[in-house]
Amino acid sequence: SKLRHHQIILVKNLVGLKNLYKLISYSYLNYYGGFGRQKKVPRMPKTVVEQHRDGLIIGSACVSGELYNAILDGKKQDELEEIASFYDYLEIQPICNNRFLIEEGRVADDDALRDINVRIYELGKKLGKPVCATCDAHFVNEEDEIYRRILLAGMKFKDADRPEPIYLRTTSEMLAEFSYLGEEIAREVVITNPNKIAD
Repeated sequence: SKLRHHQIILVKNLVGLKNLYKLISYSYLNYYGGFGRQKKVPRMPKTVVEQHRDGLIIGSACVSGELYNAILDGKKQDELEEIASFYDYLEIQPICNNRFLIEEGRVADDDALRDINVRIYELGKKLGKPVCATCDAHFVNEEDEIYRRILLAGMKFKDADRPEPIYLRTTSEMLAEFSYLGEEIAREVVITNPNKIAD
């Protein structure tokens, strides 16, 4: 498939570490490339990840993940469930991380972004998969965003000046961000489930 998606791969033991090293090696040696004018990058076909997933924890990742994209593309519920079943946990993020989708006309507003997170949460519940709230931090402090903008401008990104507050949020900030889920679910996705993954 020409589709490329992000995913999170965590190591839970030495078997997993060995498998991750194998996957990285294969991605550079066997699957390094792009399509057409796409930049060449190392890739990991899903089938190869499946063959080497022992000792690994696979997360559905961000807006660039397969599951989030499937929701944006309007895939049917059974297709979403099939996609989500591949992952060990599902991920949701603060709506400010994905506001560019509003600018691009792919979703209507902030409520639509919240609705996507709710759908992911409901998928996780139905499939018995933990849902974790993550902030996709690219820098530690909110004011450090300026350095990221400088780097992106230097790399000729057209949207380098677009605000993206993807800083490392505190637990309180994350609980406030996901308060629309209700206090109990917010604590589940911000505290309980991430701790289960860490354990």
